[in-house]
Amino acid sequence: MKMMWMILFMALPLAGIVYASWHVWTLLPLANVWKWTVIGTGILCFLTLFLDLGRRLDSMPLPVARILYATGTSSVMVLLYLVMLFLVLDLGRLVGVVPRAWLHANGVTSMAILGFIVTVFLCGNIHYNNKVRVPIQLSTTKPLPHDYRIVMLSDLHLGYHNTRADLAKWVDKINAEQPDLILIAGDIIDISIHPLLEEDIASEFYRLEAPVFACLGNHEYYSGSAEAQGFYRDADIWLLNDTSYVLDNALVIIGRDDRSNRSRKTVEQLASEADLSKYAILLDHQPYELERTEHAGIDFQLSGHTHRGQVWPISWITDALYECSWGSHQRGATQYYVSSGIGIWGGKFRIGTQSEYVVATLKEESGKRRVESGMRKEESGKWKVERGKWKEDSE
Repeated sequence: MKMMWMILFMALPLAGIVYASWHVWTLLPLANVWKWTVIGTGILCFLTLFLDLGRRLDSMPLPVARILYATGTSSVMVLLYLVMLFLVLDLGRLVGVVPRAWLHANGVTSMAILGFIVTVFLCGNIHYNNKVRVPIQLSTTKPLPHDYRIVMLSDLHLGYHNTRADLAKWVDKINAEQPDLILIAGDIIDISIHPLLEEDIASEFYRLEAPVFACLGNHEYYSGSAEAQGFYRDADIWLLNDTSYVLDNALVIIGRDDRSNRSRKTVEQLASEADLSKYAILLDHQPYELERTEHAGIDFQLSGHTHRGQVWPISWITDALYECSWGSHQRGATQYYVSSGIGIWGGKFRIGTQSEYVVATLKEESGKRRVESGMRKEESGKWKVERGKWKEDSE
């Protein structure tokens, strides 16, 4: 199965390059040397993708590596939209709607296609940079000392494209919510730890004014799980890796290792080791087998991973693959949220999807509060002291 996916991963882009290149060749009203230049440049841009996949960027100066990363990963999405556009034009030609002259040595069509691609991806970049605040309500019959405000994130993908400056903006948004705790459902790191170390991104997490709990994602395994766990410690993030933590004697937060580790614990094992008389939150990066969380008696699960495909129509594929590929979901007494992520892999474009952070309000259904919700926040400096204790405990 893995080999089949690898073949598809290589074959489909290759077929797309051949198809798009043939159309560009016939469409451009230029001399052959210029046609070869345009097509060659496009292919070269696509091939820079393999510098990232092969970890060759780590040996390059950071500004150069960022440009090459953006070029390679963006070219994949541009290729997708070029192929879709040419398919529509070919279909139009077959049914007699699109004249043949439109697709042969036509400068007007060439400029129209260029304008369309630039417009789509410019709007996609603007939309990506607009982080959507998603409010959700959670309720429980289990006793709580007060209402909780929880900021939930997934898929930060910090690295060559999502930089420390990007993270700083996200931290400001999170702190503005005055959360009681922060949950991150994996993929904090993109594909290499190198740019995070160069920018000292770990220290940016120190500004968060609430405790941070997280699980590993598949990209932490791509970057090296040992290095990723070291980064989590340096960032004072409490990594829950097939372990749990009880907060305020009211919440039990369970972090599951990513399914990249085939020997990770099952949801049932984790649930049996936790005190489910308390409100139970499961962090599980990839939203597979949601029914097992329900049967295990977990109250709420936070996942990410899907990005909801990042761009349309890939979102149709993720919607078909997952029981819930994005948003709120319910199974019996268990509530779920699958986030499309605040960050992104590759080119910074969102087309038909959104980059988001979730602000959840958790309330006890009885409405009886043992502590007034207005008193729930203590001075933010407390968490900086507590973080040092967490770091020692996690080690």
